[in-house]
Amino acid sequence: MPSSDIAQIILSATLKEINMDLLLFTKALVGGILLGCSAILLLMFNGRIAGISGILGGCISAPSSDWIWRGLFIVGILIGGAIAAPFGEMPQNFGSSPVTLAIAGLLVGIGTRIGSGCTSGHGICGIGRFSPRSIIATVTFMLTAGITVFVRLHLL
Repeated sequence: MPSSDIAQIILSATLKEINMDLLLFTKALVGGILLGCSAILLLMFNGRIAGISGILGGCISAPSSDWIWRGLFIVGILIGGAIAAPFGEMPQNFGSSPVTLAIAGLLVGIGTRIGSGCTSGHGICGIGRFSPRSIIATVTFMLTAGITVFVRLHLL
């Protein structure tokens, strides 16, 4: 095979990889901007911090006067996911059983109660407000996630 053909194959593969990386980056950028906008709008118009676990917890716990905005926020998340689904790749298989996923979700819920918030509340809103508590919580979340992935992929 002539060297020009090899160079053409390498160039084509590199450009394809750059396009894939750029597409992924663009999707992540748009998603981050939309998350930030929703957090800012909720703070501006409702004076509330956009922590999803707290918002959902407020819907599930005893009824209160602020149930309507919490419900609308959750419905907005679901509608946003439905609108975005055709533009993304939805996972068809999570690689774990439904029982394992349920246990994992329960542990996340317990963790958000212990940590007084989740990644959205601490990571998006708390860090944006330079809250030391949120910075420490987010670093803890990220370290725990890294350790969990390492154990899951390399030790189990």
